[in-house]
Amino acid sequence: MKAHSGEVGVYVRIRPTANFSQDIIECLPDGQTVNIHHKKDTKKPLCSRKIQRSSWSFRLEGVLQDVSQEEVYTRVCRRVVLGALDGYNGTVLCFGQTGAGKTYTMTGSTESYKQRGIIPRAIQEVFQEVQKRTEHTFSVYLSYLEIYNETLVDLLASLQSSAHPSPRSMVISEEPGRGVFIRGLSLHPIHSEEEALNLLFEGEMNRVIGSHALNRNSSRSHCIFTLHLESRSRTLSDAKYYTSKLNLVDLAGSERLGKTGSEGQMFKEAMYINKSLSFLEQAILALADRRRDHVPFRQTKLTHALKDSLGGNCNTVLVANIYGEASQIEETLSTLRFASRMKCIRTNPAVNEHMDPAAQIKKLKKAVQMLKEELSFGNTLVDRPSVLYDPLSEAQLAEIDSQVQKYLEGSLKEISIISVSQVRALFAKFKLAVQGQEQKVNARLRQTYNLGEENQRADTPAIKEWDTRGSTEEDEAGSFEVSHKNTQRPSSTRAKTKKSKDKQSQSKRQGEESPLSKKRSDSASKPKLNSVQSPEREQELQEPDTESQEPQESQPNGKEPFHPDSTLTKAEAFDDFKMGRGSKLNRILQENKAVLLERRSLHWQLTDKVNAVKREIDCTAATMQQYRETRGGQGRYSEPDDTLLNQLRELKALYRQRYEVLNDIKAEINYCQHLVDQCRVRLLSEFEKWYKKYFLVPEEDLETSMDNTLDQCDDNQLPPESSSSESFHNARYRMLRRRNTRSLCVTPEQRSSSSGSGQRTLPPR
Repeated sequence: MKAHSGEVGVYVRIRPTANFSQDIIECLPDGQTVNIHHKKDTKKPLCSRKIQRSSWSFRLEGVLQDVSQEEVYTRVCRRVVLGALDGYNGTVLCFGQTGAGKTYTMTGSTESYKQRGIIPRAIQEVFQEVQKRTEHTFSVYLSYLEIYNETLVDLLASLQSSAHPSPRSMVISEEPGRGVFIRGLSLHPIHSEEEALNLLFEGEMNRVIGSHALNRNSSRSHCIFTLHLESRSRTLSDAKYYTSKLNLVDLAGSERLGKTGSEGQMFKEAMYINKSLSFLEQAILALADRRRDHVPFRQTKLTHALKDSLGGNCNTVLVANIYGEASQIEETLSTLRFASRMKCIRTNPAVNEHMDPAAQIKKLKKAVQMLKEELSFGNTLVDRPSVLYDPLSEAQLAEIDSQVQKYLEGSLKEISIISVSQVRALFAKFKLAVQGQEQKVNARLRQTYNLGEENQRADTPAIKEWDTRGSTEEDEAGSFEVSHKNTQRPSSTRAKTKKSKDKQSQSKRQGEESPLSKKRSDSASKPKLNSVQSPEREQELQEPDTESQEPQESQPNGKEPFHPDSTLTKAEAFDDFKMGRGSKLNRILQENKAVLLERRSLHWQLTDKVNAVKREIDCTAATMQQYRETRGGQGRYSEPDDTLLNQLRELKALYRQRYEVLNDIKAEINYCQHLVDQCRVRLLSEFEKWYKKYFLVPEEDLETSMDNTLDQCDDNQLPPESSSSESFHNARYRMLRRRNTRSLCVTPEQRSSSSGSGQRTLPPR
C-alpha cells in the first residue's frame, strides 16, 4: 500500500500452531498470496459435491507467518503512525475468529518487553518522533472505548475525579468539521510514553474477558484505543495547525457456538458479537459496491463509530488473524473472504489543516501595521502632511468638537480633512449637535403650549389593572391557569408587610433564627420557615465536638465497626454512621425534609384555592358573555349590571393576592430543596471519608503485600538494560500494583459472583 493512496492495506497473520495444515493452507513465496485447498466431503451426496469449490486463492498486501511482533508493527502500522504525525487520520483493525491472536497482535503480552504489540510500539514511535520534530509542538490525548453488548463503556472512567459517567451519557455524534466522535468519552492528556502505557494497562484491566473451549482469555467486547494528536508550528507567524486521530481497534472474535460451548451470559455476549460483525460485513459490502448510494453505518454502534475509518478521511489497515489448523478451515475461509472484500474499499485521506484564530488575528494586525508604515512612507515622499492612523486622542476629539461649533456658528468657513477617522468623528459631532437642537426645540414647544403634563403622562409607563379594561377583561382571565407543578418562579415583593411580620415572629426556634429566615429577613414579601438548617450551620454545631472526637478516632469505639476485617456491608455501615458519627447531619437532614414536606403540602392547598378562584372568574365571565348575547339577540346591546362587574373585580383582586402568596411558597420550596440537597451531599461525603478511613485495608499492608508479589515477579524476569524499555516496565509495575490492590479490596461476595459468571478475571468495574 502506498502512503496516503486511499487503498485499504490488508494483511493476513497466521497463528503459529503445532498442527499447521500445510496440505490445506499454502503460502506462496511472493509473500502476498494464500491458497486454500479444501477437500470435498465424500459423505455428502454427489449432486451437492458438484456445486462445492475445492480451492481458493487470496492475494493480499502481505502474509505474516512466523514473524516477530516488531516485524508486524514495521510492515503494518509504522507508516500509519507517521502519517498521523503529519496530519492524516489512521486506523488499524484486527479481525478474525476467536482465539486467532487479535488481542496478542494489537496489545501483546505485558510479561515481556519483546512481545509487546502494536499499541505499545505505536505509543513509543509517537513520542520518539515528537522529540525529533523540534520545529513543531505536539499535544497528545488518549481515550479508550469499549463496546460491550451494544453499550458504550469508558475504560478510563475510573481515573476521573468525578463520578463515573453512565453508559447512556455517551453517544456517538457527528459534526461536519469534526467527523464522528464519542460525546461524553473522557480524553486524557499525556506527556510521555510511560503515562500512555499506564492508561493502556489500566484500560486493559477494566476490559470484559471470558473463557471458553477455544480461548481461555477471550475478549467479550470491541475496543477502540485512540490517540488524538495536534501539532503547531513554533513560528509565531504561522497560524496553521494540524490535528489527527490514530484508532487502534481490537475487534471481538466471531464464534461458532457449537465449537466454543458458550452458555448463559457468554451465549448472550456471543450473539451481540456475531451480530455486530455481521453488520460490519454488510457495511463493507455496501462500500465495495460503487452502485450503492446508502451504506448502513447506523445499524450498530461499532459501524457508526468506525464510519470515518471505513470509508472516510483515513488511512486504514486491516490485519486478518486466522488459525492454521484443518478443524478451523471454515472460519479461516470466512475471514479471508472478509479481507478480500475489505481490499476493494477506497478511502479519502487528507491532511486535517486548521487555522488558529488567535494567531491569524496577530498576523492580520502585523499586516495592518506594515500597511500603515507604507502609507506614511508614501505621504513623506509626496510632501503630504503626516497622517495618524491610530485612534483619535481626547485632545484631537476636543479640537474637532471646537471646529464643529465654530462651523455651525459661522465663524469657520470650512474644515480641512486630513484622514478618514477625522471624517467619522466629524459626522458623530454633527449628529450630536442635531440631537441637541431637537431637544431644545421640543422644550420650547412644551413651554409655549403647556405640554408638560401630557408629555409626562406619555413618558410614564401605563399600568392597566383588570378593573379598568372595560368589556374585554373577562376574556383575558382565561390565560392564568395555575398547575400543580412545582416550577421555580421569582418571589413577589408585593406581599403585605403586616403578614410578613406576623410570620416572622413564628420563625424562631429556641431563641435562634433559621438560615432561611436570616437570608430573607430583608424582604417583607415571603413567609418564614421553621427549623431549616444549612450545612454551614451544621458545621458550626460540629466544631466544638471535633476536639473531643480526635483522640477517640485513633482507637476504635465499641459501637462502630472500625476493624478492616468487619463483615458489615457498606449499607449497614452507613446505617451505623447515621446513628453515631453522622447523627447531627442526619438529624438536620430529617428536619429540613420535614419542613420541605410541610411547604409542599401548603403549596398544594394554595394551588387548589387559586384554581377555585379561577373557576369562579370563568363562571362570572361566562355569565356576563351570555347576558350580552341574550341582549344582542333582542336587538339591544347593554352592559351587564354593576353587581357582576364588582364581583369580577373582587375575584380578580383575590386571585392576584393568592397568586403572589403561591409564588412565595414556591420560592421557599426551592430554597428548602437546595438545603436538603446540600445536607445529603455533606452526609454522603463525610460517610465516604469515614468508611475509607476505618473499613479499607491500610496502605502500609497493601504496600507490603504488593512489594512481595512484585519481587517474586521480578525474580522470574529482570528488565533488560535498555533505556527504551524503562517506560514499559515502569507502567507494568504500576499495573501489577493496581491489580493487587483491587484483588485485596474486593469482597468475598464480589469474588463469588465474578467467579460464578465467568465474565471477568478481575474485580468488577
